[in-house]
Amino acid sequence: MSDSDPAVRLSQALRAAAARLGCFAERVGYLPETASTNDKAIELALGGAPEGTTVVAGGQTAGRGRRGQVWSSPPDAGLYASVVLRPPALAPLVTLMCGVAIADAVRQLTELEVALKWPNDLVVERLGRRKLGGILAEAGTSASGLAHVVVGFGINVRTAPRPDAEAGDATSIEAEGASVPPLETLLVEVLAALVSCRTAMVAGQTGAILDRWRALSPSSVDAAVELAGSGGARRGTTAGIDADGALLVRVEGEIERVVAGVVRWV
Repeated sequence: MSDSDPAVRLSQALRAAAARLGCFAERVGYLPETASTNDKAIELALGGAPEGTTVVAGGQTAGRGRRGQVWSSPPDAGLYASVVLRPPALAPLVTLMCGVAIADAVRQLTELEVALKWPNDLVVERLGRRKLGGILAEAGTSASGLAHVVVGFGINVRTAPRPDAEAGDATSIEAEGASVPPLETLLVEVLAALVSCRTAMVAGQTGAILDRWRALSPSSVDAAVELAGSGGARRGTTAGIDADGALLVRVEGEIERVVAGVVRWV
């Protein structure tokens, strides 16, 4: 294999950054293509794979997002990866923590003003709100009782057809005119930021991570939203997030706490 091989470049970048990556430095596997990096990482987690195990793919044929939505993953046009976390995984806040890590890593490498939209989107709001990436956290327990959280993320790096995205809704680092980093460099910086954020949260610095998330998410305050429900859609205004990461929405003068469900920004 040559240095033009993505697996070789990834291995070299991981070795060079080993001191920053801890357990993430030596447990990264690359697949030219797979159905879903989350599915592969879950399979490994159920088999006892340790924390830091990471699956990276050049493309996905069945990538997915929150609530079963399709996540378009054209070959060599994005960073598609999933990591295995073990307890204490802080499951209720994992998605927000990873959002902070990924947004800060992309900002540092590209100087692109990446923002976060609750609960799992990375967006650019320069000309409207367009999706740059997404996060999917899935918790589970093996037959032996060993718990895990697998966190998958996709970042649109280069411009490519994304048939599942509505016209104008998706963007990429390249489309925003920012400097396009090599995928291995982007992965290293995301993993390093994830290690830093996770270390801080395990050390009890959850408040600092949530404060950073709030700073990166202008749409979490004073933005018009529509909440889906059995009684029909209701309009409200975002009012931040609470200490557990739930979205707060003011509806008819009352604050409602949204943990799951469909929230549409209008």
